[in-house]
Amino acid sequence: MAKVKTKRSKMAKREEKWAWLFIASPFVGFLIFMAYPIVFSVVASFSKWTGINSLWGNMSGLDNYISILTDEKFWRSMGTTIIYMIGIPIGMILALLIAMGMNRKIPGVRLLTTMYYVPVVSSLVAVSILWAWVFNYDYGLFNSIIKGLTGLHGPNWLGDETMVKVDMVIIMTWKSVVCTVILYQEGLQNIPRDYYEAAKLDGANGWQRFKNITFPLISPVSFYIVITSLIGGFQVFVEVQVMTGNGGTNYSAATIVYYLYDKAFAHNQLGYGCAVAVILAIIIFIITALNFTFQDRWVKTMD
Repeated sequence: MAKVKTKRSKMAKREEKWAWLFIASPFVGFLIFMAYPIVFSVVASFSKWTGINSLWGNMSGLDNYISILTDEKFWRSMGTTIIYMIGIPIGMILALLIAMGMNRKIPGVRLLTTMYYVPVVSSLVAVSILWAWVFNYDYGLFNSIIKGLTGLHGPNWLGDETMVKVDMVIIMTWKSVVCTVILYQEGLQNIPRDYYEAAKLDGANGWQRFKNITFPLISPVSFYIVITSLIGGFQVFVEVQVMTGNGGTNYSAATIVYYLYDKAFAHNQLGYGCAVAVILAIIIFIITALNFTFQDRWVKTMD
């Protein structure tokens, strides 16, 4: 039998048009503000484009990528970026301990939660200025404390090639703590109390309850924190720019994004900067893909 076509009403046709309009708006926005810049950056990465000269008339093939991979500053900034990420696992551990302490019925918990969340919504530039004051060689907080306790002048936190890395690890640890305490606290509150009560009846001690209940059931939160922290860790820039100004002594504080900024805007090598951005995007994609590939080995759920 032939199918009988049902005639749609004017109202249905009008609703369909509005539906396509709502769908088209974010799609067009994606094409303009996401897809086009990505494609343009990839194309520009194969050129000697400076922002003033012609893009298509200055194509150079793989020259930018070869120059990047043979540039000592690139590898130095990449190694420094990885060193800074030491603060991520340290911050996660501290954040979990703080969240477990706050996951109790004690007075002032909501106030503490608010205090931990304030730095998240604060200006990163303003926070970096405060940290620069803390690490200042002449009148910084740390050196003032050291001088008051020992009578000796503290180290040159931001001028020494080694100490500046210690400073940034401290800042990365602090950032990781303030950004993850709230997430861990919410994850802990979602664990049913029945699990802990049953474990107590079975004679499980505190460590056993943490190892077999708490840690597995907050692993999805930990997975999310690891992914976002690694992506954010590869994009550290503001702290280096504000606190050191020029990437530190002998480029010792420069991160991969600072290296990108330095080449693209300080030296007007925008094509070169696009190539650095492409390499950084590939690195982040590979690390994220590996995390998703192996997540089943340690990420557990309550299902």
